[in-house]
Amino acid sequence: MTEAVDPKPEQPPAPEPWECCQSGCDPCVYDRYWQALTNYEAALRVWESRQQEPLPDPQDEL
Repeated sequence: MTEAVDPKPEQPPAPEPWECCQSGCDPCVYDRYWQALTNYEAALRVWESRQQEPLPDPQDEL
């Protein structure tokens, strides 16, 4: 089994409707989700840009 050297970021799961109590919590579970989603999208863009670059050939280090 081979492990991914550079795994793709995983999108955070959206909160279930029952997870928000609608009482104006600060931070709300949706605030935390949106922040996690923003972080995920940024990480995904960086990961995608790395996928465009050729990987170094281990033989070059010999």
